[in-house]
Amino acid sequence: METNLVMEAFKFMILGMGIVFSFLVIMIFALKAQAKIIAKYFPMKENKKTNKVQPQAAASDTAKKIAAITAVIQHHNNLKG
Repeated sequence: METNLVMEAFKFMILGMGIVFSFLVIMIFALKAQAKIIAKYFPMKENKKTNKVQPQAAASDTAKKIAAITAVIQHHNNLKG
């Protein structure tokens, strides 16, 4: 009796895992096909301008981020105390 229930559970497990695996494989092929269709009908336009970040601007952004993070940490510590 117990082996029959174990075998039945094993069958359901294999069936469930097979269905999930099949769905994922089908989804991968569908997404690849969708990407090809989108690339065919909506090609990306190349931007001739190069948007290089100036080193000085990048340093300024980093400094602003560090200042904001420091302010948040100080505010959080003030709420605890």
